[in-house]
Amino acid sequence: MKEFDWNLIKSFVAVAETGSLSGAARRLAASQPTLGRHIAELEAALGVTLFRRARRGYELTEAGSTLYERGRAVSAEANAFSLLALGSVEAIEGTVRIAASEVVAAFVLPDMMARLGEEEPGIEVEIVASNQVENLLRRDADIAIRMVRPAQNELVARKVTDIPLCLCAASVYLDRRGRPEKPADLADHALVGFDRSDEIIRGFTSFGIPVGRSHFRFRTDN
Repeated sequence: MKEFDWNLIKSFVAVAETGSLSGAARRLAASQPTLGRHIAELEAALGVTLFRRARRGYELTEAGSTLYERGRAVSAEANAFSLLALGSVEAIEGTVRIAASEVVAAFVLPDMMARLGEEEPGIEVEIVASNQVENLLRRDADIAIRMVRPAQNELVARKVTDIPLCLCAASVYLDRRGRPEKPADLADHALVGFDRSDEIIRGFTSFGIPVGRSHFRFRTDN
């Protein structure tokens, strides 16, 4: 089996992370034609297309996304090897932009970011608190924490955990309208949902609860 030139992999990872030949060239202190040649050579050697040339730059294909994870791991190991050879201590530095829902950004991430700041002071985290699903392919964020699987096949998704959800109501409301005894009773109650998303409705439907937009008396912006 042919052994790949490490420079090809390094160039591939740089283009994948910057989204352009120019950005990768600045990172690696190389020329754009050299990086373009490296990508072409790697695609020819692997027999796959790694990038789509789009208006916004270079976007990973599904095959490219799969190989990127392995290439990034190889890159990290190579950097660690170089630092070890130089007698240096490996340091993690840079800025990471995380997109998360408003609930996760307000109640889950603060404690995690505090611990991360203690363990890795060289990392600067930017948090985008939004219920909109940012498009990672446009580099709106480096990492997105979402309750749904991404629709783009080019993205790499990892399940982190299961989060239990529950239905809540104010006691004064229940005293006035009565307490539902079974899920189907929710159709007779005033619900709170999103005004631009039907995720909650689809969730109820998947459990056989017949609710529609007319049942949501109050809506929050989403």
